[in-house]
Amino acid sequence: MATNNITETSVPKNNTSNQSLFGKENYMLMLAGLLILGLGFFLMAGGKSIDPKVFDPKEVYSTTRITVAPILIVLGFIIEVIAIMKKPKSI
Repeated sequence: MATNNITETSVPKNNTSNQSLFGKENYMLMLAGLLILGLGFFLMAGGKSIDPKVFDPKEVYSTTRITVAPILIVLGFIIEVIAIMKKPKSI
C-alpha cells in the first residue's frame, strides 16, 4: 500500500487573508492628497467674469491661478505617490 508523503510543513499556508494592502495612515495620506488636489483645481478654476465680453488679465493671470494652484496640484500628486508607496505598519 502506498503512503502519502505530503506533510503539513510542505503545504504553504496563506496567513495574509486578514491583512489589507494599505494601512490607516496610507488612507489618511490619500485623503489629504485628494483634498489638496481638489483645492488646487478649485483655485485654478477661479470665478467667472462679471462681463463675459470683457477680457480682464488681472483675473486670468492672477498669482493664485498661475502659481499657487499648480504648486498645490503637484504637492497633492506627490502626497498621493507617497501614500501609495509607503509600507503600512505591521499589526
